[in-house]
Formats: sequence, structure tokens, C-alpha cells
Amino acid sequence: MKDTIAIIGAGVIGGSVVKSLLKSGYEGKIIVAEIMPEKTKELEQLGVSVTTNNRDAAREADIVFLSVKPNVLKTVLKEVSREVEGKLVVSTAAAVNVKFCKRVVPKARCVRIMPNVAIMVQESFTAYCCDDDVTKEDKKKIEHILVAMGRSMEIDECYMDAVTAVSGSGPGYLSIIIEALAYGGLKVGLPRDLALTCAAQAVLGTAKLVLETEQSPAQIRDSVTTPGGTTIEAIYEVEGSEVRQALMRAVEAATKKSEKIRKQWE
Repeated sequence: MKDTIAIIGAGVIGGSVVKSLLKSGYEGKIIVAEIMPEKTKELEQLGVSVTTNNRDAAREADIVFLSVKPNVLKTVLKEVSREVEGKLVVSTAAAVNVKFCKRVVPKARCVRIMPNVAIMVQESFTAYCCDDDVTKEDKKKIEHILVAMGRSMEIDECYMDAVTAVSGSGPGYLSIIIEALAYGGLKVGLPRDLALTCAAQAVLGTAKLVLETEQSPAQIRDSVTTPGGTTIEAIYEVEGSEVRQALMRAVEAATKKSEKIRKQWE
């Protein structure tokens, strides 16, 4: 695949999209449009074409990523509306649905994606949904791009609020868990670096067990829980703390917030 890709907006997500494509050895041209030059210095050093003109970037591209905040998405879409006619437009703006984008650029083929911050290390889960004009070939191209950032899956847009709550916000919840485990290590005498490495790697390893061995979380838990051992002692404390319910409530609250924001855009 050698399509020219333009990324408008070089913030955390936009910049990470570029770096992921470069790390994967993407063969096509990559253009970044960003009005703040300090955000593009590193990308330019990596060999990416840089401009401050959104229209120029969109005009030259085959696929246009819009990695801008929701409150400026409409402005940017209107700005490049002529340049994206007949092209694939991919929005990373949270809570803004495909229909909204399609209304502003009706002659483009629109895709909405929901990655998370792990895109920075190519371990994001990215859900995506498409308008009715997106072709099978378009979807193959999107999947080819998203695989450079981690795992991806096409979903019905009605699930996007919940995916935002579980995956988009997930690193926030898990950061608290990693920090708590590390502090637990400090409490029992581990050096700070060792405690943090133990905690972070335990979360990473457990996630890989779920994804790569297809074991359920319950199976993994049972495999390390022996009668009268250390793990069952710890699990007893965890279950008594209502951590499970707290995380479920967190996902529910984040879903409702995403729904509220989405309805404002609709």
C-alpha cells in the first residue's frame, strides 16, 4: 500500500499515528499539517513532509486523517471539503459520529476511529465504523493502517460510547491499578524502579495471556491461585475492597458521559 496519507493535527494521537506508520515501514508518503511548528520538528527530522496548510495536505493525499479536537472538527472539515471529495476521511475525534462528518463533507467517504493512548507504543485497540459509501477496498486500507498501531475491529457505531469507556479511557483506570501495585511493592520494601517494573509487566503479561492464549481472566486467576497460598490471601483482600464494582461503575459513568457529549453533537 503506497497511498499518500495526510494527518491534520500533530497532537498526541496524530503524532502517534505518524510514528506508528513509520515504525511499521509504511511505503507511501506521509504529510503532516499542523499550525504549531514546535509539534512537527521531531516528525520532520524523521523524514515526514510538514506543512501548516491543511488544504495543501488534503489536496495531495489519498487518505486524510483528522486528528483534531471535536470543537474544531467542523471548521477543519469545512476548510478541506473540496480537497477531500471522493477521498477517504478518517476522524479520531471522540464522541463525534460518522453522520456528522458526512453532513459536512458529503462527497467524502468517512470513517470514525477510537484508538487509545497506547497507540504511542503500537498497542492500542482501535475500534472503527464507516459510512455507507466506504468500500471493501477502503476497509482493507484502513485495517492495513490500523494494524501498525495495535489491534483493530470494525464495530457498529452504537457501541462506540461503550468502547470509549472501556478502551479509550482504559489506560486511565489501569494506570491507577499499576500505581497501586507499585505502591504495595514499596510498602513491603521493594525499590521504586523494581516495584513499578513488576507491576507494569504483570499487567502487560496478563493482557497478553488473555489475547494470545484465549484463556479467560478467570482461568488465569485460577491457574495462579493455590490452596493456602499467597494469591488467595491477596484475592480475599481485593474482593473485599469492591475494586470489581468500582471499575464496573467507572465504565458505566464514562459511557454515560460519552453518550451525553455525543448527543450534543447530534
